[in-house]
Amino acid sequence: MARQNGIVQPLLTDLYQITMAYAYWKSGKVADTAVFDLFFRANPFQGEFTIFAGLEECLKFLENFHYSDSDIEYLVQTLPADIEPEFFEYLKDLTCKDIKLSAIEEGSVVFPSLMATNAARYRMVAGKNVSLLEFGLRRAQGPDGGLSASKYSYIGGFDGTSNVLAGKMFHIPVKGTHAHSFVTSFSTLDDLHTVILRHAETQKQCNLLELAVDWRRQLSAVIDVSPEEASDGELAALISYAQAFPSGFLALVDTYDVKRSGLLNFCAVALALNDCGYKAVGIRIDSGDLAYLSVLARDTFHQVAEKFQLPWFTNLTIVASNDINEETILSLHEQGHAIDCFGIGTHLVTCQRQPALGCVYKLVEINGQPRIKLSQDVGKVTIPGHKEAYRLFGADGHALIDLLQRSTEPAPEVGQKVLCRHPFQESKRAYVIPSKVEHLYKVYWTEGRICIYPKPLVEVRERVQSSLRTLRQDIKRNLNPTPYKVAVSDNLYTFIHELWLQNAPIGELS
Repeated sequence: MARQNGIVQPLLTDLYQITMAYAYWKSGKVADTAVFDLFFRANPFQGEFTIFAGLEECLKFLENFHYSDSDIEYLVQTLPADIEPEFFEYLKDLTCKDIKLSAIEEGSVVFPSLMATNAARYRMVAGKNVSLLEFGLRRAQGPDGGLSASKYSYIGGFDGTSNVLAGKMFHIPVKGTHAHSFVTSFSTLDDLHTVILRHAETQKQCNLLELAVDWRRQLSAVIDVSPEEASDGELAALISYAQAFPSGFLALVDTYDVKRSGLLNFCAVALALNDCGYKAVGIRIDSGDLAYLSVLARDTFHQVAEKFQLPWFTNLTIVASNDINEETILSLHEQGHAIDCFGIGTHLVTCQRQPALGCVYKLVEINGQPRIKLSQDVGKVTIPGHKEAYRLFGADGHALIDLLQRSTEPAPEVGQKVLCRHPFQESKRAYVIPSKVEHLYKVYWTEGRICIYPKPLVEVRERVQSSLRTLRQDIKRNLNPTPYKVAVSDNLYTFIHELWLQNAPIGELS
């Protein structure tokens, strides 16, 4: 059960959730209290961490859950005819304010967590000094996918989005330039219908076309590119865009040829803007050899800055886009690029490296009685009972291990030795003496209402980065990261195996 277009949709679920609900109701189990674990067996992207996200969606779902009249009508028509009418009356009055046995669709958490984790990985490979912008709306899986990608890439560490609605809804900084189509819509300088821009301070009228053409002539000798080689249509487009956004002029320079046209035309318009009291922002490169072209652009900016005594020109922003992924960024680092900002779309929002996070949702306790799912595949055996989770830290401030315990056990204590065990392999155990213990389990919904409201997105974003800083670098590295351990207490280990023996078929024990 999930949300679509911001509205709770109880029917956005698998049919067996509804059929099980009827079977529970029919057997008189609606007052039972159940505990489910939502978990995954492997971190995504061949990494060793996952960012939990989607809590806000879960809480909104719980707060607004109800079946509409049209929902009930559809279920009456769709489910078998022999279902008792009283069941539909029960559903009509059902809300999460009084429900005790509830199955929340893990989709509310799965994609947000996958998306935030993907974004966090991009942030780590890009480094602290490079900005990251999410440009993936056109490639996302529908409007909902686009909005979720914008929101959770920001939580994961991106600095902004091109998605205007996401900016409005989630208060994410909105960034963007213009498309190649804007440049190609101009053919000659005659396509300019107005060329006047008022000076930023004096309000004197400046002829931006005359200034840009004159600067292009002067620049040709500085950067060794003839004005005849450059596109007049591109120059006209950049002049037009500069008139519209004189204080935010960031232009696309690869429509025709970055080296022989784009850089020359951009620098000419940027210098013309300078004559009018404005400073250009920078360029975007969307094709070609990004490492080479970014270095060429930076060298060009440096040449112009030195020649015309404009130190700020050296530091113009260089944005790169064009099907960028983690490996692209790592390769660009190795090549010594000069890029200040990456605009990332397809590989980010579709999580192409791993399109899904394999979450599972299993019953582990009902009415205070533990439940265990057994399997010949040991990795699919569940850990029974209501549990608590703790993160144990070493003296250097780094997280050492996450520990699951039975809810009846006392919490681990700082400075006290704790036996941490693999849940299924007896020989894998280790003693840990934590310098800090963090209780990971927090209650946000109780007694039919939200008791702790989620933090603003900007605070959640900072929380993600501070949490990642507690992981050692070898755990976060892109290739062959060191495994991060999740263990169970000695008490829980014993409990698992006692329950396993009690529930295993006789043949398996012989």
